[in-house]
Amino acid sequence: MRLVAISDQPLSVSEVLDSLDDPAAGGLVLFVGRVRDHDQGQGVTGLSYSAHPSALDRLRAVCEQVADDHDVTALAAVHRVGDLDIGDLAVVVATTAGHRGSSFEASRALIDTLKAEVPIWKHQRFSDGSDEWVGSP
Repeated sequence: MRLVAISDQPLSVSEVLDSLDDPAAGGLVLFVGRVRDHDQGQGVTGLSYSAHPSALDRLRAVCEQVADDHDVTALAAVHRVGDLDIGDLAVVVATTAGHRGSSFEASRALIDTLKAEVPIWKHQRFSDGSDEWVGSP
């Protein structure tokens, strides 16, 4: 693991890429999750993310598991918390490996497992004035 963080500051793709610089890595796969202006047919005006106090430890555990399960040379995962606007970066994950196939598989596993297991909750605000919590217990 090169970079694992939960931050209330804007995320940087460059910081993630720089953390994974490795001449042995032939493949680097990057996923960037952004705040979109819609969800399930409703207009979204913004959202906020909240994290449980255990979220960073859980994120580290997810990263360790993905690294153990896949042939990667390194990985990084950062998630934003706080208020975000449309277009803001919400999550950035990346993996490097000797070959592209391993990196694609690991990156997919990393984002999917992060979304399923790390206790970070999204509160969406809709254009009609309603709101919704996503992923909360």
